[in-house]
Amino acid sequence: MARGWESKSVEAQIESAAGEQKAPPKPHLSPEQIQRLREKENLELSLTRVQRELASSANPRYQEMMRKALADLEGKLARLEPAKKAVAVAAR
Repeated sequence: MARGWESKSVEAQIESAAGEQKAPPKPHLSPEQIQRLREKENLELSLTRVQRELASSANPRYQEMMRKALADLEGKLARLEPAKKAVAVAAR
């Protein structure tokens, strides 16, 4: 019985090693690039939350507040995108 468990463990290790080899190498990012990536992810998450709240809201005042928040988030995301492209060009 112990041999059965051992062979399954070895099989799992082989599959795990094969999966690690298939994964593409992660690019090395500077601290500034990491910060910008986090900012973008946070803005996208906030954007999704505001869109969901806007869709589920029945209060016109709250909807207007959510529309303004949505426009603000989209503006911040648009300003972040050109900066991100400039960082990528500068990294080359």
